[in-house]
Amino acid sequence: MDKIDLLLQQIDFPIFYLKVVLSFVFSFLITWYSIPTIIKISRRKNLMDEPGQRSSHERKIPNLGGVAMFFAIAVCASIYAYQLFDLYKFLFASLVILLYVGVMDDIVVMRAYKKLLAQLIVTAMLVIGSDVRIRNLFGVFGVYELNYFLSVIFSIITFIILVNAFNLIDGIDGLAGTYGIICFAFFGISYYRLGEYNYPLVLLSTSIIGAVLGFLYYNLSERTKKIFMGDTGSMLLGFLLTFTAICFIDIFIAKRGPGVVYYHLSSAPVIAVAILILPIIDTLNVIIIRLAEKRSPFDADKNHIHHKLLKLGLSHKRATFYIISYYLFIVAVAYFFRHIDVNLLLVIILSLGFLGAYLPNIYSKFKIRN
Repeated sequence: MDKIDLLLQQIDFPIFYLKVVLSFVFSFLITWYSIPTIIKISRRKNLMDEPGQRSSHERKIPNLGGVAMFFAIAVCASIYAYQLFDLYKFLFASLVILLYVGVMDDIVVMRAYKKLLAQLIVTAMLVIGSDVRIRNLFGVFGVYELNYFLSVIFSIITFIILVNAFNLIDGIDGLAGTYGIICFAFFGISYYRLGEYNYPLVLLSTSIIGAVLGFLYYNLSERTKKIFMGDTGSMLLGFLLTFTAICFIDIFIAKRGPGVVYYHLSSAPVIAVAILILPIIDTLNVIIIRLAEKRSPFDADKNHIHHKLLKLGLSHKRATFYIISYYLFIVAVAYFFRHIDVNLLLVIILSLGFLGAYLPNIYSKFKIRN
């Protein structure tokens, strides 16, 4: 890679911008070309997702789209954002283990406790081995710097919750993929604005965006081309989103090093929450409903936000458009009020999030009365 950089410097070409374009284009193309083969193999071997209690589809669909996404991200990130794998030694190993767990779950359906144990091991590897931790809450609930032990425990719990929360929003065509693209775009732009030291994270984001776009081409296609990302894809995206969110928060903690510029934004954790608000609110909402009905919080049902919109008669694409539009509004609010008290901002963001979760219920009751 150093020789390639030297060659580009000699022809006076902006290296970073070329890497952004190439990481996006090649990641898109790898996914786009890989998925037809995966669909063909899935149909031949009957590796399909069958309709279930929470399903919003009525026929068997191939569900190994996440394998193509992983392949594209692994190839492009290791070429264009290779510094990340030097800095975070356990990142690639964690992704490979997640790939194995996801594929096993998509094919044979793993027991819940086995999947949770695997997620715990993978997360602990990254948090402890690569020191990817939430170190400071910047005054949220009056908490500032966390000691090492609390930081590790809190970070591991955050990873596991968000990975599984992201999996829960993958219930209709296009939602998880589109939301993932928007989240990585927000983080990628933020990393770009925060200096060259963070450029590898920008390139990771563009690689992921390209891979997900390649997947969405098929996920939103007609019957013969359709494929789901499966647990492989949702766990991969959830894990990488949590990783990028923690890195985002970490940027605003004072530290020394060559090329490191210190920035301060006390609302950084809340901004990260705002960007990830959909899986957070959707998961909290269904858990509250299940507990209120005296059921296990792990019971499957159709109380997710996308299920409510489908009950109103919206198509998958319209439901996705509504959800994405509303939660983009929440991110805009968080950015506009980013300099107010961090706890007040958190209350505003969570309130708007829960309002969005219950707007379909409010509209449904209003429609019945009229």
